[in-house]
Amino acid sequence: MLEKTYSLTSGSVARGMLVFAVPIFFSNLFQQLYNAVDSLIVGNFLGGEALAAVGSSGSLIFLLTGFVNGVSLGAGVLVARHYGANDESALRRAVHTTVALGLAAGAALTVLGVVLTPLILQWMGTPAEVLPNSIIYFRVYFLGSLSVVMYNVGASILQSVGDSRSPMLYLITASVLNVILDLWFIAGLHMGVGGAALATILSQTVSAVLAFRRLSLTREAYGVRWRQVRFHPATLRAVVAQGVPSGVQNSVISVANVIVQANINAFGAQAMAGCGAYSKVEGFAFLPVTCFSMALATFVSQNIGAGQLDRVRRGMRFGIGASALLAEVVGVAMFVLAPWLIAAFNPEAEVIAFGVRQARTVALFYCLLAFSHCCAGILRGLGRPTVPMVIMLAIWCALRITYITVTVHFIPDIGVIFWAYPLTWGISSVLFAWYLAHCPLPTPGGGAPQHH
Repeated sequence: MLEKTYSLTSGSVARGMLVFAVPIFFSNLFQQLYNAVDSLIVGNFLGGEALAAVGSSGSLIFLLTGFVNGVSLGAGVLVARHYGANDESALRRAVHTTVALGLAAGAALTVLGVVLTPLILQWMGTPAEVLPNSIIYFRVYFLGSLSVVMYNVGASILQSVGDSRSPMLYLITASVLNVILDLWFIAGLHMGVGGAALATILSQTVSAVLAFRRLSLTREAYGVRWRQVRFHPATLRAVVAQGVPSGVQNSVISVANVIVQANINAFGAQAMAGCGAYSKVEGFAFLPVTCFSMALATFVSQNIGAGQLDRVRRGMRFGIGASALLAEVVGVAMFVLAPWLIAAFNPEAEVIAFGVRQARTVALFYCLLAFSHCCAGILRGLGRPTVPMVIMLAIWCALRITYITVTVHFIPDIGVIFWAYPLTWGISSVLFAWYLAHCPLPTPGGGAPQHH
């Protein structure tokens, strides 16, 4: 029998989800510190153009890593389902297939990232004065792709069996190391933006090693035995079916974000720096969104595996409500504090103006973002990852790009781009609410679905 130390299938729903979600919150907080510290140190030591190079990094990095991370999340749902059902042999196959997939994906991502970076940056319309620094930053970053991918794989496995505390501790360790290395490489050794990227990937390597040390030492069925790492065909098909929709969703939305970034780039380096600074602050604002979305996917999947359908319903209500409330509180704080938060990254008045304008356009709508992400997490946990993929690709990608392309043509103002986000969040929220109101829960043993 599996040890249920981290099981989410019994006890108080609210307490269980909070105990699980809070470490994810802090994990994501320290993950966000990777990028924020890079930008803070680069902006203050190397200036606005270097900040623009690093600040525009998010959309491109997520374009190339989003697919792999989405597949990892999908694989984690499969691991959680087998863990909740106490199926040890299926759990072992899922874990070792996921690790094999991560190794292959990390190697492929390294090659693609290094080779394609200049082409993608040029396609994005990156200004000539920013391009050299951007190429250096991204190429160094993608040389460490294997560590980035494997940490996400290791963390996904641990979180799927209910252990969200260990990844949190590993990221705290890595984030502290990242701050030290950033200061050393940039302020001490004068390595420029390449030093910022190197500090990030070295820190990520440490967190990956710690995660797999934990998985290698445990005697539980979810432990990693390196001699058993291989592709199990049937399990691989299940991982692909569950994970690829999430990966495609991430990547295609990232394409949309790259197109959005290209539109921002057209307004110049100051707009790039200001919007890049906002994106770093926004990453912290999204923490209550992402932690509950991830917690809901694991909670729902474990309880579906255990046949606890009433807990699934109660968990859905609590998770969505808590996430939306927290996101809105953070949004109000962001709206009020935006000038000081943006100024922390760069003191130039024009940079601050762009960042504040974006913050004050979107911050009060974070509750809609939370609702959509939580619904997507629930549907992944229910084994229906195609639904959020279709909704988000149609609304967050196709509609968002169409709106920006058409409207900017007639109204050449950067505010048009900023409004794309709350508009598409609102539409996706309506669609998710409708689907969940009519969506049947799967029933153990193949019985009739139960509606909620």
